[in-house]
Order: sequence, then C-alpha cells, then structure tokens
Amino acid sequence: MSDRVDRLIASWQVELPEALGPTSELVKRVMLLAGDLDAATRRELPEFDLTTAEFDVLVGLRRSGPPYRLKPSELGRSLLLSSGGTSNIITRLTARGLVRRESDPDDGRGTLIVLTEAGRELAESAVLANSAAHAEVFAALPEETLEAATAALREVFAVLDNSRRR
Repeated sequence: MSDRVDRLIASWQVELPEALGPTSELVKRVMLLAGDLDAATRRELPEFDLTTAEFDVLVGLRRSGPPYRLKPSELGRSLLLSSGGTSNIITRLTARGLVRRESDPDDGRGTLIVLTEAGRELAESAVLANSAAHAEVFAALPEETLEAATAALREVFAVLDNSRRR
C-alpha cells in the first residue's frame, strides 16, 4: 500500500538518490504528521479567538499547576519564544483579562505572569478541543498500531535525550 511519503521517497530515489539516508522516511513521516496535527490545532483555535502563540502561553501556564504562574523568561524558554515575542503575547492576553502581571515576591525587580480564572477556563476548554482534534487525526488507526508507534517514538526520544545529556 503506497502513501504520500512512499511517493515522495520514490521521487527522490529517481531524482537525487544521494539525498536519501536511513532516516529520510522517518523524518518525512514525522514532519507530515506534525503538519497534520498543527493543522488540526489551527482549525480549533478560531473558536476560542486565540492565535497559536496565545494558546501556547495559556496552556504553558495551565500546565505549570497551581498557582498557574511563571516568570516571563521561563514561559518564553518553555515555548521557544523570544523575550519580545513573549512580552507582546502577554500584553494581548492581559488586555483580554486572561493573564495578569504580578511582582515576583522572590525578586523585587521581577514579574510573574499569572493565569486568571477566565484564562484557566479558556485554556482548559481549548486544550480539550485540541485533544479531540488530535484524536480525530488518529481515529482510523487501530489501538495496537497507535500503541506501537507511541512505544517506538518513546524509544527514539529516550535515545536522543540521553545523547543530548552527554
């Protein structure tokens, strides 16, 4: 059974076979799957009037656990955002009453970003909708296939994470 990755790899095999290596098929499959999941997320966000970056900030704060607050630098690092980008997003979310800035009691010059009750409710609703959208992407897969793929990727990440720690 041929799929879009098989066709893509076959094209490169004809056009530039030296561009293919042992990881080519895995990389293409992971990238296309990531694109499908990203598209599923982007379809859900307009319902919540959120950009992807705003969603990421709210979810990052919600995931941090009570009292749902982080330093801007921690938030930016966890989401791979620049400090300027993080600040702009926080300003927009503050204007909507979804987060607020508070003085950091441990650092007189520092600030904490705190998820408001409205922000927590929106983050939870958006995460649930996003999870459902992701589940739809995988809906046709047998449970055993999904579990095997998860286990294989867990092993890949364990090896990659271990090699990065050295």
